[in-house]
Amino acid sequence: MGIVELSVLKWAHIIAMVYWLGGEWGVFQSSFNIVNRKLSMDERKRHLETAYRIDILARTGILLLFPLGFHMGNIWGIQPYGGWVLVAVWSVFALWLMLCWSAFFFRETDRGVKLTKIDEKLRYILIPVIAICAISSLLGNGPFIAVEGMRWFSVKILLFSGLLCIGLYLRFVMRQWTTIFRQLAEKQDDALEAELENSIRISRYLAYLYWIIIAGVGFLGATKPF
Repeated sequence: MGIVELSVLKWAHIIAMVYWLGGEWGVFQSSFNIVNRKLSMDERKRHLETAYRIDILARTGILLLFPLGFHMGNIWGIQPYGGWVLVAVWSVFALWLMLCWSAFFFRETDRGVKLTKIDEKLRYILIPVIAICAISSLLGNGPFIAVEGMRWFSVKILLFSGLLCIGLYLRFVMRQWTTIFRQLAEKQDDALEAELENSIRISRYLAYLYWIIIAGVGFLGATKPF
C-alpha cells in the first residue's frame, strides 16, 4: 500500500512541478504584450487576463508541492510527522488553495485584492517557518532527519523557501498590474506606464533565477545526491 501511495504522490508532485514551471513561463511571455504601448488597452487587458488564467495553475502547483513533499518525506522516513499532522497539513493547504482560487475569481475587484493580500500574509508565516526548520535540520537539530543520504530533503526545503520569496515578489507585481490597469482604464498616464514597465523589467531578471532554482530543486528530488 505504501508503494502505491508513494507512486501516486510522486505522480502528483511531477504534475504540480510541471504546472508551476510551465505556468511561470506562460506569464513571462504574456508580460511582453502587457507592457506594449503599441497595443490597444483592450488588447493589453486581454493579455493580462490570459496571464492571470495561466498563473492560477502555477499558484496551485506551488501550494500543492509542500504537502506532497511533506507526505512523501514521511513515507521515506526523512520527516517523522505522520498521522494527524499530515491530516492537519493537508487541511491547511486545502483551505489555502480555496483562498487562492477565491482571489482569482474576484481578481478584478477590491475583494480580490483583499484576498490576495491575505494570501501574501500567509506566506510571511510559511517562508520563515520552513526555512528555519530546514536550517535547523541541517545543523542536526531536527525536525527533519538530515544524516548522510538524507540531507537533500532539508536542502530542497530551504531552496523552496527561497523560491517562495521570489514568488511572493512576483505576486506583488501581478497585484500591481491590476491596480495600474484599473487606473489606466480611466486615463492615459505616462508615469503609470513607466512604473508598469519598470516592475516587469525587474521581474524578468528574477524569473530567470526562479527557473534555475526550480530546476535545482527538481534535480535534488530526482537524484537525492547527499
